[in-house]
Amino acid sequence: MHSLDIDWNRPADPPGAPQRDHVRAYVSTGGTDGHLWHGVPTLLLTTIGRATGRTARTPLIYAEDEDRLIVAASGYGAPAHPDWYANLTADPRVRVQRGPIPFPATARPATPAEREAYWPVLTALWPPFDDDQSRTSREIPLVIIER
Repeated sequence: MHSLDIDWNRPADPPGAPQRDHVRAYVSTGGTDGHLWHGVPTLLLTTIGRATGRTARTPLIYAEDEDRLIVAASGYGAPAHPDWYANLTADPRVRVQRGPIPFPATARPATPAEREAYWPVLTALWPPFDDDQSRTSREIPLVIIER
């Protein structure tokens, strides 16, 4: 799919009410309502559907390291990686909204060394990530996002 064919301006929002409501509040207030969720920072990650070519938006907890944003593909400890993770492994072009203005970025799975370095940072920020990891046999991947 060509970049011109991708509709970044009308992504699908999550089907579940709590996540969908979070995204809509975040977008409508430019992040004033929604950037902090339960006391932790969140961003909105828009990926390109690997099967549909349509964009979809997901709220995610993130950590920062200089110009990098780091997120966990925890999926609440589900047996399979979340769809957004599979999407970005198929096409690393993403849009990120952290505050009022979305920006283009590139996302990639963290290397083993990056995962080792950043996992404690994310679990210090959101300890339930450790619970998610204990509920699944898969290693929860981390994703590095860069402008």
